[in-house]
Amino acid sequence: MGCCGDEENDDDILNPLYADATDTTAPSVGESSNSTTTISPMNSHFSALTCRDTLRLIFEKLPIPDLARSSCVCRVRSSVASDQEIVAKAFKAPWNLKEVIGKPASLSFWRDNSIGKFAISHRIVRGDSVASLAVKYSVQVMDIKRLNNMMSEHGIYSRERLLIPVSNAEILSEATCYVEVDNYAKREVAVLYLEGGPGPKTINSGSISSCSVLQSKKRVIESLRRSLRVDDATASYYLSIANGDPRAAISQFSQDLRWETSTHLGFA
Repeated sequence: MGCCGDEENDDDILNPLYADATDTTAPSVGESSNSTTTISPMNSHFSALTCRDTLRLIFEKLPIPDLARSSCVCRVRSSVASDQEIVAKAFKAPWNLKEVIGKPASLSFWRDNSIGKFAISHRIVRGDSVASLAVKYSVQVMDIKRLNNMMSEHGIYSRERLLIPVSNAEILSEATCYVEVDNYAKREVAVLYLEGGPGPKTINSGSISSCSVLQSKKRVIESLRRSLRVDDATASYYLSIANGDPRAAISQFSQDLRWETSTHLGFA
């Protein structure tokens, strides 16, 4: 059995579990139910799982990690396990979410439903500070800065809002979240509005903003890769620890390079 995309192996799913009646591994009539042979619903040769409707009924009960594993079995399972309605339902299940509105830029958005995927939208008013918001929402100052891609608190009033990390998962129960890309945070998150909700412009432009941000980040990584003469993974790493600032990424890379050079000379 191959992974999804292996055309020559897709027909294997149509084979029954016991294709050969002479197979000594097949249970005989009257054999005890304690046989070591088990018909597992995760066995791709189980003929009952050739029906998409049956697969859908099973996959709707699977958590996100199992859905991801199921999609790697064959193309039939991949198509069912990648259905947006199924993955969205699995995304909501652990938190008892009422609804998630918006279409993410990629299906990979649904593959991570950890608490860090959610954020509260706080509209900034005069008198707000990162410290006061940290106290109000019972979170750490550094977590707010990290989520919003902030190097310092200066210029907080130039923003219309801040994303606040969710510290209490109970707040998500029966809540409605919106898939958005924050222009400052430069990430796609499921945003919870405690008062009101996003404007129509935010909802309608969500997927366009997602694509725009992802394309912009890809261009920055490509430019950084050429400047540092490294691979994409290294460029992406230094950009992430520099909070998306290419100059800071280059500076950090140069420091690491100097340290590595001096260390090697010291051992020479």
